[in-house]
Amino acid sequence: MNEFKELSWQGLWKNNPALVQLLGLCPLLAVTATITNGLGLGLATTLVLIGSNTTVSIIRNWVPSEIRIPIFVMIIAAFVTIVQLLMNAYTFTLYQALGIFIPLIVTNCAIIGRAEAYASKNTIGKSAFDGLMMGLGFTAVLVLLGAMRELLGYGTLFVGANLLLGDWATSLKITVFETDSPFLLAILPPGAFLCMGLIIALKNVLDSHMEQLFAAKTEEKVVQRARVTTES
Repeated sequence: MNEFKELSWQGLWKNNPALVQLLGLCPLLAVTATITNGLGLGLATTLVLIGSNTTVSIIRNWVPSEIRIPIFVMIIAAFVTIVQLLMNAYTFTLYQALGIFIPLIVTNCAIIGRAEAYASKNTIGKSAFDGLMMGLGFTAVLVLLGAMRELLGYGTLFVGANLLLGDWATSLKITVFETDSPFLLAILPPGAFLCMGLIIALKNVLDSHMEQLFAAKTEEKVVQRARVTTES
């Protein structure tokens, strides 16, 4: 149970593939003009991570070390193809919006990195859970970045949610403010870089604050133990 907690902490925060490892930045910055685009690509990446991690873990004892990377890439490509066909069939408009960045999931270093660093050395359950947590961490950054850019650029949130979730999701659209022309800096890649930098800076500030709190609590415990020892 402790290992699963550690995997959750690593994937969602401490070793987040987008914020810490800075992997998959090309699709991260390219498609996150809206929350819907970010969520769609994030879910697709998560499914590929889970599937590839699980498969690599299953065959890890039969793969020669000399050719393991090409085999891992073929496995990832197979799952990307499956996800691509599913999106083409059920979310075609979103599939068109994401375009080339769906097949480019194959080149996402976060996926091949987890297959090599973790799935090839651990059991099926742990590998699948690691893929899930890494995928959710990556998706969370995509959604947050998409929310920032959509809000600043268009003044809306969840526009086009029906493309991913169905017609009922049309009601999820929130208009924060009306604008005659979108704020291009937020929509274009330079705005994505700026927003991403702000998110990373916020994470670093929170990490520093948590380290200070942890250090203060540790020091307090040491002082209390010293007092108890002295009194006894």
